Amino acid sequence: MTKHDHHEEELFMRRALALAERGAGHVSPNPMVGCVIVHDNRIIGEGWHKVYGGPHAEVNAITNVKEKALLPESTVYVTLEPCSHFGKTPPCADMLIYEKVKRVVVANLDSNPLVGGKGLQKLRAAGIEVVTGICEAAGRAMNKRFFTFMEKQRPYIILKWAETADGFVARENYDSKWISSIGARQVVHRWRAEEDAILVGMRTAQHDNPRLNVRDWTGRNPVRIVIDRFLRLDKSLHLFDGMQRTLCYNVLKHEEDDNLSLVRINDGSFLPELLHHLFSVNIQSVIVEGGAHTLTTFIESGMWDEARIFQSKKVFLRGIKAPAITGRLATSETLDGDVLNIYYPE
Repeated sequence: MTKHDHHEEELFMRRALALAERGAGHVSPNPMVGCVIVHDNRIIGEGWHKVYGGPHAEVNAITNVKEKALLPESTVYVTLEPCSHFGKTPPCADMLIYEKVKRVVVANLDSNPLVGGKGLQKLRAAGIEVVTGICEAAGRAMNKRFFTFMEKQRPYIILKWAETADGFVARENYDSKWISSIGARQVVHRWRAEEDAILVGMRTAQHDNPRLNVRDWTGRNPVRIVIDRFLRLDKSLHLFDGMQRTLCYNVLKHEEDDNLSLVRINDGSFLPELLHHLFSVNIQSVIVEGGAHTLTTFIESGMWDEARIFQSKKVFLRGIKAPAITGRLATSETLDGDVLNIYYPE
């Protein structure tokens, strides 16, 4: 492949990646996938995985092709290896074979053991040329939740908090309203719509009485998670209003109620068991919103993948100290007067 050809391959794959991102917040626990079909350097069809349980990106792209007779001389650019198994939809690899496409270019292999290279094997066995690794790093970054979930068998963990200029997340009475700006809070609600679940500890639930829903943004509400080891929280709190699916992790009992699951796990291995249970119920990503003790527990255990920290200009002078984050500062930007710093583990 010449450098010019490689450049063209990247251009078409980047278009497929841009399409894939439109599925954010709608396809979990499936990965985001985009597909572009090209004939003679012209895009003749494109699509993306729009909703969990719905048609995959390849199906939507081929449906979008008006001149089906061009498919045997076309290249399919797809961000993730075409599936080879029957799930909620038939195998995409079989469909591409049926349509007799000429080439398939893939950004990432699928980490799902049900797929894991089998889709590409099918395509090659049918005589279809397969190219892999185009925009591989960008594809992994986009589907970091899916790859973490499959490879580490736990959700992708995002730590989030707001702290004052002098390093506090709450006053001495645990009151944390309002450290961040209105604009920052709206962004947080957008984040909630993009992730599967949101987690808080007992003190945050008790003192803030949060709803943990999406009010300032359009999108689905996340699953609510609360850690209440000894089931001491008042059942009149918003968390127990039955409006969203809620998981309450404790050491006392397991019980199922309308939209509320009490999940008993062992105190000695509380966090690993909690994350394993979330994996078992297909929760692919979690925002941990507090409080300081819960956030610190995740940090000290090394069980985190990203930290989003708002720093306000407000000053408390005394209160509950913010967690100490150790990691690599990836980006820093100003948002409605606050500074948003995003960290990744070293």
